[in-house]
Amino acid sequence: MTTCARTRRASGWREAGDYAAAVTERVPAVDGWFSTDDPPHLIGGKCQTCATYVFPPREVGCPNPRCGGATLTLTPLSRRGTVWSYTENRYAPPPPFPAGDPFEPYALAAVQLEIEGIIVLGQVAKGVLAKDLKVGMSMQLEIETLTVEDGVEKLVYCWAPAAPEPANEVVK
Repeated sequence: MTTCARTRRASGWREAGDYAAAVTERVPAVDGWFSTDDPPHLIGGKCQTCATYVFPPREVGCPNPRCGGATLTLTPLSRRGTVWSYTENRYAPPPPFPAGDPFEPYALAAVQLEIEGIIVLGQVAKGVLAKDLKVGMSMQLEIETLTVEDGVEKLVYCWAPAAPEPANEVVK
């Protein structure tokens, strides 16, 4: 597991500068795209007519061209999947997007969700670069801090190498 927010959430630990006392609220940077539950999950739309999934979420207009469905239901999506493709960003994003000073490169991964089969693009957890990734690699959804402003910690979802799932034990 990475040192994403899940570890921080449970313990209250923060990185250098320990700003925990200054944080009064934790909110998603983009409302409605993911939960901050433990564990977190993405939120998508599911067509009521053909069961097609879509991310980011929306409630109208099925994306399937063979379906005339108009209504999508917001639904939790898988938090695990496999790397479909990946790359590394080596250039700081333009304002108003936050970028560290000095800028540190970061990886992006297109992850095919385990159950729904759709591909969701997202930043990879801090410290994981393209050299650490492989197509087909198992990933899981985590949450990281984007910024802290006026006591509000803004969160984003990220993909992290998946921890092994517990083996199913046979009970006799």
